Amino acid sequence: MPDTLTAARDIHASLIRNEPMQARSTARLAALLDAAAAVVADIGYERLTTAMVAEGAGASIGTVYRYFPDRIAVLQSLAARNEERITDRVVATIAEPQHETWLDALWAAFDVVVSFFREETGFASLRLGDVLDLRPADGTPRNSVIASAMFDALAARFEFDDEARARLGFEVAIEAADALVARAFARDPQGDAQRLEAARGAVRAILADYVPIPTR
Repeated sequence: MPDTLTAARDIHASLIRNEPMQARSTARLAALLDAAAAVVADIGYERLTTAMVAEGAGASIGTVYRYFPDRIAVLQSLAARNEERITDRVVATIAEPQHETWLDALWAAFDVVVSFFREETGFASLRLGDVLDLRPADGTPRNSVIASAMFDALAARFEFDDEARARLGFEVAIEAADALVARAFARDPQGDAQRLEAARGAVRAILADYVPIPTR
């Protein structure tokens, strides 16, 4: 699990032209990404420009280019930050002691994902960047990475057998959940309840073909 989180943070850092070393620079970078997220939430990632990021952050265009070579790098870094934040929350949620079965923990993690769609600015549009195929250098789809992180956390908490077929099942289920939950938020900022419930049903049905489902 720490390896997954470290990888997400390394990806985030690698996308930034000048990695900030001081608190002021870190705050400036956060402001740029917050501004980018606000633009994405307001008008979508397709229309985002570096000038909009600068204006939203109250910074000069030169400040944006100090950290990012172009708008794609801004989107990549924002997606990487999303991945880092959601992975951290999901892993922590799965580890919480009140979950009696791995399915309980999975549904709690599902609720975390839904909360990110509702609360994290711009997340519903950009998510982890797979929607734009904004892959880092390793080329791995980011949904696959978070699926692996969730599987690892569940395996550590509930002593899953780390079998390739079970891992594949989780990857397929997370891919389906991402698409269905995104559709639930396409027109409803709170998420269409019926579609969210359908997403849960789809996840359960997919996993049932790969791993035994707890009966309780």
